[in-house]
Amino acid sequence: MSGENFTEVQVASWLRAHKDFFERHPDLLAELAIPHATGGAVSLVERQVGVLRERNLELRERLQRLLDVARENDILFEKIRGLVLTLLEARNIPALASALEDDLRARFNSEFVSLLLFDVDGITGTAHSVPLQEAQAHVPALVKGRQAVAGQLRTEELTFLFGHEGVQVKSCAVVPLHQGNVLGLLAIGSADADHFRTSMDTLFISFVGDVLARVLTPMLPAKAASQAV
Repeated sequence: MSGENFTEVQVASWLRAHKDFFERHPDLLAELAIPHATGGAVSLVERQVGVLRERNLELRERLQRLLDVARENDILFEKIRGLVLTLLEARNIPALASALEDDLRARFNSEFVSLLLFDVDGITGTAHSVPLQEAQAHVPALVKGRQAVAGQLRTEELTFLFGHEGVQVKSCAVVPLHQGNVLGLLAIGSADADHFRTSMDTLFISFVGDVLARVLTPMLPAKAASQAV
């Protein structure tokens, strides 16, 4: 690089190509000054140290967030593990429904739990039997869908899912129970309108729904287990 008049671009390009320049001229680092946000000036070394400190802080914050998420996932895994083992121990529909509701309330602080099964006669306990045609009339999208949904539903939908408690439910998560065919619906509700949001991850309730459908199928009468939508 020769001549007396250099553009900033040329200087920057030359420095990039000769990254050892300041190693060969360390005295210049102390002389260079960079304007600071406070209005003063700092040397290039001080500025680099400041940038590294900021990056280090950002990385530490990101690492802490990852650790927090990992701890939350560990806690969630243990809760799900306990719930699944409880469901596997149930021997009939009333015991299954009761264990499901008790565990969701105790382990996950679920305020409202509703298990609706389609066209299953003689159900007692916390599960409820509803005609499939009635469910198709009141909550058609939930019956036809195969994915869990979360958010706020209409008053008539909440009443169908939760009965008289529906007026207290402001948000909920609902998962269709499928094992080849539709078996029913599992709904979990909250009095907090922001607790279940459309943007939330439904992986947990979907997994619970899959396990519940698998455990439930052998307990159902042949007619109910072969329902098709």
